[in-house]
Amino acid sequence: MSNLNIEAVKEMTYDAIVVGSGVSGGWAAKELTEKGLRVLMLERGKQLEHVVGYENAMKAPWESKYAGSITMEQRESHPKLSRDYPYNEMTEKYWMNDSDSLYKEEKRFDWYRPNIVGGKSIMWGRQSYRFSELDFEANVRDGIAVDWPIRYADIAPWYSYVEKFAGISGEKLGLPQLPDGEFLPPMDLFFIEKEVRQRLEKNFPGRYLTIGRVANLSEAAKEQLGIGRSSCQFRNKCALGCPFGAYFSTQSCTLPPAAKTGLLTLRPDSIVTEIVYDAEKQRAKGVRVRDAVTKEDREYFAKVIFVCGSAIGSTALLMNSISERFPDGLGNDSGQLGHNLMDHHFRVGADGTWEGDLDKYYYGRRANGIYVPRYRNIGSDKRDYIRGFGYQGGASRQGWQRNVAELSFGADYKNKAVQPGDWRMGLGGFGETLPYFENKMSLDKTTKDKWGLPVVVFDAELRENEKKMRLDMANDAKEMLEASGLKNVKTHDNGSYLGMAIHEMGTARMGRDPKTSVLNAHNQVHAVKNVFMTDGACMTSASCVNPSLTYMALTARAADFAVEELKKLNI
Repeated sequence: MSNLNIEAVKEMTYDAIVVGSGVSGGWAAKELTEKGLRVLMLERGKQLEHVVGYENAMKAPWESKYAGSITMEQRESHPKLSRDYPYNEMTEKYWMNDSDSLYKEEKRFDWYRPNIVGGKSIMWGRQSYRFSELDFEANVRDGIAVDWPIRYADIAPWYSYVEKFAGISGEKLGLPQLPDGEFLPPMDLFFIEKEVRQRLEKNFPGRYLTIGRVANLSEAAKEQLGIGRSSCQFRNKCALGCPFGAYFSTQSCTLPPAAKTGLLTLRPDSIVTEIVYDAEKQRAKGVRVRDAVTKEDREYFAKVIFVCGSAIGSTALLMNSISERFPDGLGNDSGQLGHNLMDHHFRVGADGTWEGDLDKYYYGRRANGIYVPRYRNIGSDKRDYIRGFGYQGGASRQGWQRNVAELSFGADYKNKAVQPGDWRMGLGGFGETLPYFENKMSLDKTTKDKWGLPVVVFDAELRENEKKMRLDMANDAKEMLEASGLKNVKTHDNGSYLGMAIHEMGTARMGRDPKTSVLNAHNQVHAVKNVFMTDGACMTSASCVNPSLTYMALTARAADFAVEELKKLNI
């Protein structure tokens, strides 16, 4: 090899490569650099600079051309993205265009793919809950799928570690099914929510209503002030990016300390097409990368690789990493890669009107709602389905839009338009989906996207257990609201398809046995010890709580383990 080639390889060689820059990728970069590793972070999306890149975050509503709505042209050009709420006029530049994000559906699946550094950490809902021992034991207790290779005690210290740094506001409840964490002061409940809480907990012993545990800073602690973050301004424009750093995102939280080490190299517009396997060493030696703009290919090398490209993206990468040793995808000895695809099911619940108390209001636009923790199939409660659900929701005063429906006009209309309307309150269920082997994703290698990669095919759906659960999710919500004093309470079930909740999980699950799982207890690929997956792909079951906090904790834990294994020369 010539000196030139030797120098070129050195330039392309790092201690660690992190694929993806979202919640998991950001944590991997922070932890690995702070432990002294030179890290290359590869992100397929375009650069999005903190503060200056959030071009719509400080705009007033009247400064948008279409008041934030989607035009007919956008609906026609983005038939999949425009199916639901995340895609709109103000956020459209954060998402990948439908024409670029090709995928096929044997059954409907809503795949929302960000196209920015930071990924979905910019647009996420920020609800942050710990999985409980009930969740980690669920599969073995119910005799389905495979057992988690870890228990709550294994991850609890790491929950505390990431909570303190990310900044989670919330209220301690002392419930085993919803473990308490390291909380900043909780945001305040609205007047009506406090009234409903008292009545609900009196009428339904064992059920509770609390403010959501959220990665918005109710006040900035020393850990957050030290990296330039400030407390929530109650603007409720979080999905546009927060110039104040008031909620957890890669840009505001994990990239600054990683960059401060001087050991991080970030490359946006870099599509990782393949993990390159070294058969002789039985390790991955690096990755192949296609420039998203020029489509030129390059290779990078590292001792350890963290795959954090979201459940679907990460699994597609392993599926596309073919070798003589792994003809069906890197690490796929078990045949489980792509299977056990999960998401939460939602868009079902009830809402009603609270009569009176029109002299009461609330401050600002709280970027958070209420939460009712799971109570079904706990203790002596047994239903005709397994697992359970929680509720998110909240109260609000109706705005001027109510007058449109009434077709008001004239002076009376103007007077009503500047006065808030009745109090309303709703509960929306978030239910657990079971890890069915039949729910899967695969690659269609005969159809390629604009970068020459095979497209993903989805074949997954809600099944009988989830459908039975949804009946309780609607009827229980109605019963609780009516018993708490709401009037004209109506249930709704607007249908839920996998992918809609944007909590994709499974497809490369953790497990105890390499014959039935892809990853071990430390998020290592069983057969390729220097490859780790710590995003949603690793999940063995889904719980009914939002999963991002668990990704953070698993990533920090895996990074700590990886560095120790590197020191021992085990990887």
